[in-house]
Amino acid sequence: MDTGRRGILKAAGLALLTGGLNCSSTQAMEPVSRNPGKRIKLSIAAYSFRNELKAEPPQMTLHEGFIDIAVREGLDAIEPTSYYFPEPVTPEYILRLKQRAFLEGLDISGTAIGNTFTYPPGPDRDKQLELTRTWVDHAALLGAPCIRVFAGRIQPGDDIEKARAYCIETLEVACDYAGTKGVYLALENHGGIVDTADNMLPIVRAVKSPWFGVNLDGGNFTSEDPYKDLAIMAPYAVNVQVKAQINPGGKGKVPADLKKVMSIIKDSGYRGYVALEYEADEPALVGVPKYLAQLRELVD
Repeated sequence: MDTGRRGILKAAGLALLTGGLNCSSTQAMEPVSRNPGKRIKLSIAAYSFRNELKAEPPQMTLHEGFIDIAVREGLDAIEPTSYYFPEPVTPEYILRLKQRAFLEGLDISGTAIGNTFTYPPGPDRDKQLELTRTWVDHAALLGAPCIRVFAGRIQPGDDIEKARAYCIETLEVACDYAGTKGVYLALENHGGIVDTADNMLPIVRAVKSPWFGVNLDGGNFTSEDPYKDLAIMAPYAVNVQVKAQINPGGKGKVPADLKKVMSIIKDSGYRGYVALEYEADEPALVGVPKYLAQLRELVD
């Protein structure tokens, strides 16, 4: 069997035709297999406007304001991050958001949850899996093809090997469910046990699910050479986000070389969404349009 992602997906399709989709795989993840050629679509993460969304009273909502900015900036998609959905999250709200995005010509590039997957078997892990399943259901209803998830930090009394093993176990259980809904779980390089490519790659390579991949964050690696780490992990990406800043060696944030980041993404053969997740000091309503303009030039 082809060990690339295309071979895995062909096998999954065959299983569906012959009696049901088995969302597990006996193969570890290989770099994603894609057709050649450029196909990058720009999105914006709602987290970019966290201050406006969480202000009292809110200066915008996902439905009003956030979508309008995406339209004004000529984007292809939005990422309505889970933190900014009104509680309780209802099917009616999800469908209203989906409807508005569709009528404005916007895709839903994905969403994100604030999970931790480094717990041992027990109530804490069960709680994280329940959170994930809930948002898989929400994502499927919303039409979001992907949820970016975190690994987490080493729990007290554990070491990194144990934390990795727990993370892999939890990811595989979560991906089994996500696959039944047609939703990818994309592990983000987000500190903790995935702060460098050396720490992240063993986890990524070990997860055996065709519904798993990497959410490559252009600003989160804290190795001495984050660009090298991005190049290592880019072939496994099913979703990408870029930031205005990068943090070499964990010594402090400096402006990111967006041209270099985008070259790495393109050279990997990536096709799909690239979302800006803006975290710089300048207010988002001012800074986001500037960085989107830079990204647009680099994508075109």
